[in-house]
Amino acid sequence: MLNPILITGAAGFIGFHTAKKLLESGLSVVGIDNMNDYYDVQLKEDRLNLLSTYDNFEFVKLDISDRAAMENLWQGHGPFTKVIHLAAQAGVRYSLQNPYDYISSNIMGHLVILEMCRHTKGFEHLVYASSSSVYGKNKKLPYSVDDPVDHPISLYAATKKSDELISHSYSHLYGIPQTGLRFFTVYGPWGRPDMAYFIFTKAISEGKKVPVFNNGNMKRDFTYIDDIVDGILLTLERPPVKAGVAAPCRVLNLGNHKSEDLMDFIHEIEDALNKKADIEFKPMQPGDVIETFADVDETIAITGYHPKTTISQGLPIFVEWYKSYCQIGSD
Repeated sequence: MLNPILITGAAGFIGFHTAKKLLESGLSVVGIDNMNDYYDVQLKEDRLNLLSTYDNFEFVKLDISDRAAMENLWQGHGPFTKVIHLAAQAGVRYSLQNPYDYISSNIMGHLVILEMCRHTKGFEHLVYASSSSVYGKNKKLPYSVDDPVDHPISLYAATKKSDELISHSYSHLYGIPQTGLRFFTVYGPWGRPDMAYFIFTKAISEGKKVPVFNNGNMKRDFTYIDDIVDGILLTLERPPVKAGVAAPCRVLNLGNHKSEDLMDFIHEIEDALNKKADIEFKPMQPGDVIETFADVDETIAITGYHPKTTISQGLPIFVEWYKSYCQIGSD
């Protein structure tokens, strides 16, 4: 019998969709999450309720930085030879007010996962979430994994870069096959309420002001959730191999390979809602960047990843889910 795949952050946006795709294919998944209240816990519980309809899913509530709890998990539900590590304290702006949460979850939690993998016989592959935020104010576009990323402009970005460095050291020392995925602005159904597309959709649908930073002069590589999940699972099946002195460790970009104007993104939401936005322009926020743009050529070459979803296809799907989930227009 195949060992179950462990997904950390399984009640989160990307974790939920990744688990669902694996469960639909008949594989067994153990999901863990600390169910913190960074955003509405009810949304996390609703995602879990959907996953719990699958017989091949098991959920354990725990904090990845709790070493004893993680050891018990490995003994009671493992061993896990494939791990998709998506649990983290997310958000660039939130890190300005809550720095300790980021060190505990993103660095200590990552280290605990690595220690678990290190002591697992026959371990195959750890795929973990990094972030496009590591590029900071990188001038060169599109962002390539070969670009220097030594000057993070938020604590969140610094923790993600730290994870990449710690992972490389563990691969070098212990031969753990690992791939870090730098996600670029992921959106879609069951998404996070703190993300811009969710905030915009909620504000427009409720007739409230839509906060838009830097007077709307921003561009993002918006990537639809189904494309991200495809990229994660394609990567999982292609672990890096040790080559000479090089550690079996790599970092890849997962984006849409297209930088979209923020105002065009908002217009797509307006069209999907059939309602105009009341925009309130605001200054640039600390820790934010003007533009993100993923170079995914290496990801394509290694994994066969091909993002397919445009914002004009993906945003209406999100808006329909939002209206259904929030019971808008159902009377």
